[in-house]
Amino acid sequence: MSRKYFGTDGIRGTVGRTPITPDFMLRLGHAVGRVLKRSYAKPSVLIGKDTRISGYMLESALEAGFASAGVNVLLTGPLPTPGVAYLTRALRQHLGVVISASHNPFADNGIKFFSSKGEKLPDAWELDVEAVLDEPPVWVDSANLGRARRLDDAQGRYIEFCKASFSGDLSLRGMKLVIDAANGAGYQVAPSVFHELGAEIITIGNKPDGYNINDKVGATAPQALVAAVKEHQADYGIALDGDADRLQMVDGEGRLYNGDELLYVMVADRLAQGQRVPGAVGTLMTNMAVEVALKAQDIEFVRAKVGDRYVLEELSARGWLLGGEGSGHLLALDKHTTGDGIVSALQVLQAISRSGKSLAQLVEAVTLFPQVLVNVKLKPGQDWKSAPKLAETQAAVERELGRNGRLLIRPSGTEPLVRVMVEARDAAQAKACAERLADTLRS
Repeated sequence: MSRKYFGTDGIRGTVGRTPITPDFMLRLGHAVGRVLKRSYAKPSVLIGKDTRISGYMLESALEAGFASAGVNVLLTGPLPTPGVAYLTRALRQHLGVVISASHNPFADNGIKFFSSKGEKLPDAWELDVEAVLDEPPVWVDSANLGRARRLDDAQGRYIEFCKASFSGDLSLRGMKLVIDAANGAGYQVAPSVFHELGAEIITIGNKPDGYNINDKVGATAPQALVAAVKEHQADYGIALDGDADRLQMVDGEGRLYNGDELLYVMVADRLAQGQRVPGAVGTLMTNMAVEVALKAQDIEFVRAKVGDRYVLEELSARGWLLGGEGSGHLLALDKHTTGDGIVSALQVLQAISRSGKSLAQLVEAVTLFPQVLVNVKLKPGQDWKSAPKLAETQAAVERELGRNGRLLIRPSGTEPLVRVMVEARDAAQAKACAERLADTLRS
């Protein structure tokens, strides 16, 4: 059954257009409240948000919707998405709600939900909510309305949680770091965590005004971090996205490290400590070099669909702990129930501190394969899978690449496009193969 409002990561869109409107958010809060009351007599939910100007409006509408269904609300104010997941679990709330559009520009916003265990909720729960959205509201009477209150120490609680994920016998003393908070939800929390662990801190992207979230800063625009690391002669730079669940890192030479490389560092550090790592999970887009490097150490590598929720599902099904995406969504399930940019950065800095090696040295075994992505625009109603000679061309490319590369053809989830990705040890070969496939789709 298809979903009307929920995508791969909650509900997201442009503010002022359905579903990101105050009237829909009131209905959504009411519908979610009614679903919760099937399991709890007096549910309580925790709501956090990023720094977008629209967060105030959506927060108020959701709060009213929950209250109208008889649900109590605990408000944290600006807090990273993983902070909401943590506090939902720590404070025994029945649901966590995040108002954020993650790495999108300020004109967008969205809603994510976490279970009482701090985990992403399954498709079945989202379908239940959508079914109730189609029903008339059932307002509770005045005696049974929900209450709302603010949690004053939310940031302090989350800072201590992040610090606890870093080894107690190590510190960051002697390390100079640039922290880029993307003018987003981590703008107060992130600098505090690294400072309190002993690092010298320079901060950028930490002056949100409601409109500048992810604007030329953060994990999706790391050039600002590269420049700041060089300017301040820092050892490393850490870039988060708007809701602080993604991570990109930069070293003193200005080299950028993506989530694929950082996942390898996390796995290798566990192995170096003598811990058992039966396997790791990436996605269909994870660079093949990571798979090759892990298999060389007898670590099984599995690819999930694109999206951190699918990485999490695969890890949970296999009982594994480590996974992630090249975008910087990284999971260490013995540290947190969801992706956390700050906690992930601490795991990488822990590996650096413990090994005495630089980040460049830690990823020497991973030489990223050149990756070429071609977007093929579809005509209205075009059935791209039936393109003449597609199967024949695909088979020929796969034979040519052999074990030295791979290809992926998948439709965009948001645009009328088919994405053709080819990676190979040889950049020219990857480009030529991608163009051959794209031409076949266009014919």
